[in-house]
Amino acid sequence: MSATIAESRRESDDIEQRVETLLEQMTLVEKIGQMSQLNASDGHAPDYLGDALRAGKVGSVLNVADVEIINELQRIAVEESRLGIPLIVGRDVIHGFRTIMPIPLGQAASFNPDIVRDGARVAALEAATAGINWTFAPMIDISRDARWGRIAESLGEDPYLTGVLGAAMVQGFQGDDLTAAGTIAACAKHFAGYGASEAGRDYSVTNIPENELRNVYLEPFKAAVDVGVTTFMTSFSDLDGVPATGNEFLLRQVLRDEWGFDGFVVSDWDSVRQLQVHGLTENDRESAHMAVTAGVDMEMAGDAYVSHLESLVEDGRVSVDTIDTRVANILRIKFKLGLFENPYTDPSRLPPLASDEALETARKAALQSVVMLKNDGDVLPLSKDRVSSLAVIGPLADAPYEQLGTWIFDGEPELSVTPLAAIRDQLGDKVSIRFVRAMETSRSKVSPAFDEAVDAARESDVAVLFLGEESILSGEAHSRADIDLPGDQAELVRRVKATGTTVVAVILAGRPLTLSNIVDHVDAILFAWHPGTMGGPAIADLLSGVESPSGKLPATFPRMVGQVPIYYNHKNTGKPPIPETTVLIDDIPVGARQTSVGNTAYHLDAGYKPLFPFGYGLSYAKYRYDNIRVSADEIGLGDTITISADLSNDGEVAADEVVQLYIRDPVANVTRPVRELKGFQRVRVEPGQTVTVDFKVHTDDLAFYGRDAQLITEPGEFHVWIGGSSETELRTGFRIAE
Repeated sequence: MSATIAESRRESDDIEQRVETLLEQMTLVEKIGQMSQLNASDGHAPDYLGDALRAGKVGSVLNVADVEIINELQRIAVEESRLGIPLIVGRDVIHGFRTIMPIPLGQAASFNPDIVRDGARVAALEAATAGINWTFAPMIDISRDARWGRIAESLGEDPYLTGVLGAAMVQGFQGDDLTAAGTIAACAKHFAGYGASEAGRDYSVTNIPENELRNVYLEPFKAAVDVGVTTFMTSFSDLDGVPATGNEFLLRQVLRDEWGFDGFVVSDWDSVRQLQVHGLTENDRESAHMAVTAGVDMEMAGDAYVSHLESLVEDGRVSVDTIDTRVANILRIKFKLGLFENPYTDPSRLPPLASDEALETARKAALQSVVMLKNDGDVLPLSKDRVSSLAVIGPLADAPYEQLGTWIFDGEPELSVTPLAAIRDQLGDKVSIRFVRAMETSRSKVSPAFDEAVDAARESDVAVLFLGEESILSGEAHSRADIDLPGDQAELVRRVKATGTTVVAVILAGRPLTLSNIVDHVDAILFAWHPGTMGGPAIADLLSGVESPSGKLPATFPRMVGQVPIYYNHKNTGKPPIPETTVLIDDIPVGARQTSVGNTAYHLDAGYKPLFPFGYGLSYAKYRYDNIRVSADEIGLGDTITISADLSNDGEVAADEVVQLYIRDPVANVTRPVRELKGFQRVRVEPGQTVTVDFKVHTDDLAFYGRDAQLITEPGEFHVWIGGSSETELRTGFRIAE
């Protein structure tokens, strides 16, 4: 046994002994207090929480970000309560605290775990200055429906990508030492299946078969456990008829028994009492019984535990052992965070807010998150030789708050550098710039300002339109049934295009949008998501060619909303669509007889392909993939195979390419997806250079949950692709021997 492992075990044993010793001293009321998290955002929290803290009736607070208030709350808990147990202080630090990174969906477009980890580290350091020691992130719900508002907070549709990036975010928040200054506990949410809400309606029903749950929705959560995430949060939604907050299968069988998770589980906001609203329980008392039995350690915001657990124990319906287990899970994390030794916050021990390093991290994250969807005629980058005048048009060109995106309680719009400001700073002395807002908001209708925009475009070499959706149009409780550009933005595009001026669309949004009504009316599209504090400089660098776009789509873009849900790793079905069997609505003869012979799985009015597939993203470089190969035609179970391809840059600029590996298991005891992402690498390629990209795949990486809910790798043939998107055609294969 290595010294490091031995030391870790001694430390763990010491914590368990401390937990046991403290539990022996606690009254039932004090134990239940540890299981209660209270909102501290209403006025001066020490005034109205002080008595409860002194009585040991509060284990955690949330929604306060003032270091003086938090230190005072900690002082009361530590110095004026009987046992001096410190608080764990939670906050939604989702994609930044003061310095705001791109929304998580934008960060996922970077396909770069290092930049995701760095962004979370910045957020942790900044949040810690306010006394926060726990964040409700990462959200690692698989999101296949762009109508769902919280897709903005997700890492996209793919389990592998979400798992890798979610784990990186956990590591950024938690660091290498949970007791270190600037480290905060992470929370994997929402467990589980929340992203499958019907019709993309937030809080709606989720219906997920267990096989799909295990093979898709649970994979990122297991990845978070594997890197040591300290807490979990339950989903608002139900699962197979049992809401997650009362679901023993999820919280006890999977999370504790199968995965060995030893942190604690917190409910989402008041979701314990909502078990009654779901129709699972008769009243709050029964809700408390259901949740604590299922495995919820801490109740967020509600009072079902505080009001009813004591009587449930007295009546013998909940055992003291159950309460002790729940409280031990909470205390264990408080000890691991070092809160008993260091409950107070000294901001002087931490970097200043919005430091140069933090802003540079935000700029890099924004830069790598932008996806170029179109670039006809290589109109981008904007060459100084070709462009002497520029029209900057649109409601999101100079909107410092809107570019920050959803869930930015502590962000400051004053720190935002907008695209207009950055373009003026970078090009203003070389290019004549005309700015017309054209629309007051992204939802505005046609107005006389459209005529001003048209005039500005007509008098310019290029018109750059900043379009999309305001930050309030995505996020929790902000689902949309229509995911076109809001308002009359499409009409603005058409009018500007009619001038004959080259049109570049830069789209800031919290979700994939249906762009079919504008895609043919613009020459280039940069999809920038909500890019955060430093979105402006990143976009300016990309427009001018200082940097090349390198983002890739973490979610499929549908042609129209009727295709939703649409995702790349779908099943083949018994009638898979191919071009030869796809007849679109305008091609059907009048009076044609009804027939199903030869028909396949597609829509008559949309076909079967998305507008832009998962993994797609263009570059100023000209990439070419060749010579895909495997290190062996056949391997045995337990072996590793190397899969390689050559990547050439035939263009004139150096750039990063995200090389993607996809694999298909075509025959299995349950149907498997048509292809699955199994690896990716961000590779820098110089002009004229060819590099070999290698992926090592162990047979365990090809495992899946079969009919008996057990993880297996089956022998047989496997198909392999390497390329720049999920639609790459460069394919080879190998076999796992019997």
